[in-house]
Amino acid sequence: MNFLRNRLVVLGLVLLATLLLYLLLPSIRQGSMEPSLEAQRMGLMPTPPPPIPTINVSIRTGQLPGDPPLFFREALPVDGAGRQILPRLQVVLLHGQAFTSKTWEELGTMALLATNGYQALAMDLPGYGKSPDSDALKTDQNRVDLLSRFMESLGVRAAVLLSPSMSGHYSIPFLMKNSAQLQGFIPIAPVGTRSYTPQQYQNIQIPTLIVFGALDTNLGAQSHKNLIQLPHHFVLKLEGARHACYMDKPREFHQGLIDFLSKLK
Repeated sequence: MNFLRNRLVVLGLVLLATLLLYLLLPSIRQGSMEPSLEAQRMGLMPTPPPPIPTINVSIRTGQLPGDPPLFFREALPVDGAGRQILPRLQVVLLHGQAFTSKTWEELGTMALLATNGYQALAMDLPGYGKSPDSDALKTDQNRVDLLSRFMESLGVRAAVLLSPSMSGHYSIPFLMKNSAQLQGFIPIAPVGTRSYTPQQYQNIQIPTLIVFGALDTNLGAQSHKNLIQLPHHFVLKLEGARHACYMDKPREFHQGLIDFLSKLK
């Protein structure tokens, strides 16, 4: 009889311990997942990415006449109440071979820029989207002139030029010839960086944010090696991202973009 009583007591204790463990497990797991206070004090926690804009930003479209005519999208800067304000800076967005100006609208980049006080202008490069191709763009100077025409026609002064991949055929020659027209440069693994000497790079004095994906061991690594010769550069390497790194890691890309723009005067 005593033996049976002892077994029941032991069984009751086991059941009680199991119940307590079940009740305490959520708080134990939550505590282990939260960053320590010491890590927060030391600044080891990553900066939270900018929130997705909640203000409804209007994206207008237009087309500039010329050879070729150029289709573009524009987002004007707004304040916290959605009212239009004067731009802190003007940002011209080019695109890669598999994309168009629509990419920057769909990714939320244009709305993010507008809600942070920047005017965003995204162009369809000739032969892409709604801009027809042209035989008049065979030389670097022709492409430099096209970018100059685009900016002048839209009243852009001292723009920040953002240029991924294929659009380097336009942006890199423009950087070398007309850097005085730029307030900043954001190359994202662009083509065409091998065509210039170290001295040519060192002559460029504008702030530059070099962006590439850690998994882009071809064009990303190559352009990074060449572009770090620019004397006033910062580097944003997106871990786990491929060639179109801004598509793989949009939150981290947007955080780096806004941080860089905030440093420009």
